[in-house]
Amino acid sequence: MSKHYDVAAFIWPSYHPDPRARVFWPMGIGEWETVMKNAPKFEGHDQPRYPLWGYVNEADPYVMEMQIEAAVDHGVNTFIYDWYWYDGMPYLEGCLNDGFLKAKNHHKMKFYLMWANHDVNLAWDKRNADDAFTGRNSALIWKGGLHRAEFEVICRRFIERYFSHPSYYQIDGKPVFMLYDLETFIKGLGGMAAAKAALDWFRDEVRKAGFKGLELQLSMRKDSEHSLSGVPGDTVGTQKEAVAKLGFNSLTHYQFCHFIDVNRDYNEIMAGVVQEWETVAAAHAPVRYYPHVSVGWDSSPRTFGVKGSIVRNNTPANFEQALRQAKAFADARPEQAPLITLNSWNEWTETSYLQPCNRFGYGYLEAVRKVFKG
Repeated sequence: MSKHYDVAAFIWPSYHPDPRARVFWPMGIGEWETVMKNAPKFEGHDQPRYPLWGYVNEADPYVMEMQIEAAVDHGVNTFIYDWYWYDGMPYLEGCLNDGFLKAKNHHKMKFYLMWANHDVNLAWDKRNADDAFTGRNSALIWKGGLHRAEFEVICRRFIERYFSHPSYYQIDGKPVFMLYDLETFIKGLGGMAAAKAALDWFRDEVRKAGFKGLELQLSMRKDSEHSLSGVPGDTVGTQKEAVAKLGFNSLTHYQFCHFIDVNRDYNEIMAGVVQEWETVAAAHAPVRYYPHVSVGWDSSPRTFGVKGSIVRNNTPANFEQALRQAKAFADARPEQAPLITLNSWNEWTETSYLQPCNRFGYGYLEAVRKVFKG
């Protein structure tokens, strides 16, 4: 009997109508508008990439039923939903609420949430993204940080709407909840002491709801001596110190570009990635680290002229080898959950997706199947 692995792919839930999203994508179909306008930026640029499934509405439960079947058939058994909250209300929640949770077969998969609590500028808007990426116009549209009262509002939403759902992913009876931007979180609450108090309250509320506790997970950046303090007189310290002080249970990454130079060959990148997995696991023990694999990176579809960093040679075959390295890392740690995170299910405008495309067909999904279901 083959070993079970929790293969969890991030979902960028922007490919559906959302009234608030029209500020970036006025056609009303979400970021598909940007994908449709994708074009190569230079000679030899491996673009455009288009979805074989077409520009579907991922808030349609029938669409998500098809996607769930494809995911499970190929070994992806968990979705990690990017979750947003701006100006006192949720944003892009329809993909999860109306798509996945209303799909008749959602019981075949697990899901959990990553609160993508970053600030928002014009980078999602292709018409203005060149200025945003170059810094010529970094106008802030929404703030990601929240004060305590609003944090409690969203935590109750997590517990009541999502943690209690039978398909919500747990580790040791604890719902898993991932935080994207640690620095913004701390600053929004007013410093380390306030952030710790807020998380302690959150854990208590989760236990009151009948769970064994909260599995608090962090989407990491590269460890450094950079202090996360943005509050006068507050000594937050480094990411590593904050992880310990705030009591995170586990760590993973969201994207290779968050901790390593991705403007090179995929196999060269992976050599450094595997080393980073080991470094993080040793440096943060006993906090658990779950290995992360990104399909690739090229955010140029969001721009007209800006090139940026681009992963090269990220073929399905090389991606498969990366998955095998992640599997070996997990196998070497039988005491922790067999969780591996992937970027991503559908990040078309960052060119890091598992869904079938005009370039590789079902190649990336087949790579997952060979490694985890072979």
